[in-house]
Amino acid sequence: MAAFRRLLYAALCAGLVSGVFVALAHQIGTAPLIHQAEIFEAAQHPAAAQASNHEAAAWQPENGVERAAYTLAADLIAAIGFALLVAAGLAVQGGDGGWRVGLWWGLAGFAAMTLAPGLGLPPELPGTAAAPLLARQLWWLATAAATGGGLALLAFTRRPLYAALAVILIALPQLYGAPQPAVAAAAAPDALAHRFAAVVVLVSFLFWATLGASTGYFHRRFAAHRG
Repeated sequence: MAAFRRLLYAALCAGLVSGVFVALAHQIGTAPLIHQAEIFEAAQHPAAAQASNHEAAAWQPENGVERAAYTLAADLIAAIGFALLVAAGLAVQGGDGGWRVGLWWGLAGFAAMTLAPGLGLPPELPGTAAAPLLARQLWWLATAAATGGGLALLAFTRRPLYAALAVILIALPQLYGAPQPAVAAAAAPDALAHRFAAVVVLVSFLFWATLGASTGYFHRRFAAHRG
């Protein structure tokens, strides 16, 4: 029970730190770009955008403080959930962890959750044509799981057969290919789309680095406090 409380407390503290950080990063980096893309989308398809706004009026938060608050809540929930995964990994690995060990776990999370899926499905702005949502979600989940499993094999095993299996797992989703739209189209200019993709990847990298390092730090701190 003590070990479980240590894991939970470390994940909660790290999730709060990294969740607030990434929420601020979203407001500074990605939110303005999304707003610009929505303007381009409304200008290109005014009737469709107006109809969409009417349909979403019952639940869509207003721009400004309300939208930022919902973003913060979502980021905190996601950060705490991911921190639980990192803390569980640290517990399986053994030892007291520390921020350096946690940082490596965070970088692995970035590779599995952002880098590998982003090779086939880069971040997209509103108004960009895309493949069916279910197909994209399934490919994203399979890619994240395969990449995470491959990295785990590389980290916890030393046998050449397992290393070869890890490489196959990581490469297989990319070789299969991500689902793509029948016709590529976007309302926003290419320069804005490229900038958005770069900002999203950078924010995700900083988030995972902060999440991993803080989880490792709190994991060790609560161990020392217990001792």
